[in-house]
Amino acid sequence: MKRLVDEAHERLRAHLRPGNRVIDATAGNGHDTLFLRRAVGDEGSVIAIDRQEAALEATRQRLDEAGAGANVQLAHACHADHMEMLAEAQGACFAAITFNLGYLPGSDKRIRTGPGTTRRALQAAARLLRPGGLLSVLAYTGHEGGAEEADVVEAWIQEAGQSGWRIEKIGGASATEASPPLLWIARKPEA
Repeated sequence: MKRLVDEAHERLRAHLRPGNRVIDATAGNGHDTLFLRRAVGDEGSVIAIDRQEAALEATRQRLDEAGAGANVQLAHACHADHMEMLAEAQGACFAAITFNLGYLPGSDKRIRTGPGTTRRALQAAARLLRPGGLLSVLAYTGHEGGAEEADVVEAWIQEAGQSGWRIEKIGGASATEASPPLLWIARKPEA
């Protein structure tokens, strides 16, 4: 069975083109940031956001080891705060935004994304994506607070769907996992 992160990457790969501008709203260990950087090529740019310095250091190291550090801006900030600032300053100019919610693997699980800031970040993402832009949100429901955060994402996604966004939800019920991860792929309406 395909992992949801691989499914998200497959959808993003089909959507992205060299020269695109993209955001990794939750840099973590840098896997999504590196994927995005490769997908947009040397002509594109990536903004990777994380509130933990350790995550940004891991991301920088991953990029440097792959020779892919150019055109990547690392932002040490809350994803909601930074994306709201970007939305005010830059508007709808990003081809894709990806979220991989939860906590930094191998770190303090108490430091994680949460329902309130994630909802704000999703609202900012809607303003940042250009028409036809792609939003990928991967939520893990098995850790403390994860199910509540997934519920907030689901509610926001439903609202977006009522506004013309094309929505696909992947994951959910699983015979092997009591609290399986969930992936939403949402495409912003064309202008």
